[in-house]
Amino acid sequence: MISARDVSFGYRDALVLDGVDAHVDDGDVVGLIGPNGSGKTTMLRTLYAALRPRAGSVEIDGGPVERLRPAELARRIAVVAQEGAPELPLTVVDMVLLGRAPLRSMLSSYTRADHRAAAAALSRVGARDLASRSFNTLSGGEKQRVLIARALAQEADHLLLDEPTNHLDIRYQHEILALVGELGITTVVVLHDLNLAARYCDRLVLLSRGAVVASGTPDEVLVPEIIEPVYGVHVRRLEEPDCVQLVFRPRDRNDGEDMRCA
Repeated sequence: MISARDVSFGYRDALVLDGVDAHVDDGDVVGLIGPNGSGKTTMLRTLYAALRPRAGSVEIDGGPVERLRPAELARRIAVVAQEGAPELPLTVVDMVLLGRAPLRSMLSSYTRADHRAAAAALSRVGARDLASRSFNTLSGGEKQRVLIARALAQEADHLLLDEPTNHLDIRYQHEILALVGELGITTVVVLHDLNLAARYCDRLVLLSRGAVVASGTPDEVLVPEIIEPVYGVHVRRLEEPDCVQLVFRPRDRNDGEDMRCA
């Protein structure tokens, strides 16, 4: 469980987060959504203590996150950052083994338990057959699976992902988010695509200019009355059998005639 209460953060005089509340129940997938510059990534970084709030608090399972030592924090929270992984001459299994680093002393070698954990993580994301491949030769979707496997190898019970579908084609976007939903881990994910958020998240937190505009299930948050003023577009909501989906039309001086959608 992750709880953020009245979290504020800023750089010098620029306030990026202003009194943000968020709650993630055990096993849920919660999406942080909002326009560019709304504070999504900054909020995510406060959740894993990469940034310390000016005010408010973040708790993991009822305990303050800032009181956790780095090794303990790594055992509780695994992170897949937006920048992905550097282009290193590593095999896939070596990349996944990096997730075991917080669990061992700096100079110790990887153990059989480490290798078993790496193999299990690769199997869990459907990438066991990639183990001997060079990480740099993988496709974008394959790399993202491996990075998630690296996070799983930490054996943490909370997973935080920053735009995991960025630069992926439609197929891999759905495959990665379906995979995340099947892991059964308490998860927070930053997403730009509202229709992906609607399909794969249990709850959503909508941010705008550093504040929470709405929080709840996708059915509660993704309504035109809430989305239109935040994104500045016209929204038509479709009721699909398994989730809501949105159709967008830009606002311009031909409003009423321009029926383009995205």
